[in-house]
Amino acid sequence: MAMSAWEEVRGRNEELERELKKSLEREDRMKEELMRAWGRMRAAEEAEERLCRQLGELEADSVNHAREYIARIMELMGQLSDVQKLL
Repeated sequence: MAMSAWEEVRGRNEELERELKKSLEREDRMKEELMRAWGRMRAAEEAEERLCRQLGELEADSVNHAREYIARIMELMGQLSDVQKLL
């Protein structure tokens, strides 16, 4: 009877060791997955920063082009007015 209890404890111990091993393996896989996700997130953040910077540069260029366009229109309007005065 004592041997049966000992074998039962040993069997339970082996079962717990197998479960622990599976749990540790699962934990390692989760850590790897977390690291991959973190890498993807960091890459996405860097891409977002680059896009925001590019968008800001494009907006500044657009404003400059609009100002140049308005200045050119004003210049042409002045020339047209001068020509009309001569006619």
